[in-house]
Amino acid sequence: MAEKRTVPRKNFSFYMRVLNDDTEEILGHMVEVSAVGLRLETVGPLPINKDYYLRVELTPDLGDLPYIVFIARSKWCKIDNIQPNLFRVGFEMIEIMPEDREIFLRIQAKFGS
Repeated sequence: MAEKRTVPRKNFSFYMRVLNDDTEEILGHMVEVSAVGLRLETVGPLPINKDYYLRVELTPDLGDLPYIVFIARSKWCKIDNIQPNLFRVGFEMIEIMPEDREIFLRIQAKFGS
């Protein structure tokens, strides 16, 4: 399948969990980031084309806030090839406050490789 992405992605080298801000349930952990989205590793499949309020918990060196929240849409969900008990879910960022975007870009710069 041809690659559709136009924005470079970075593997994520830090264990950072992502929660559903509405339910406070842990959705998964970031494994890849870009300026316009992220990929999560989850323990179960997530529905496609669903908007989520995602909460990313921050470390003190990233900002004064304990977390940032943004709206992201699930774009695809696949079983992990290496660990079939896990799923990889791609999200496109839909809406984020400018100050939270700055923090998200700091996360990408600091932990993306």
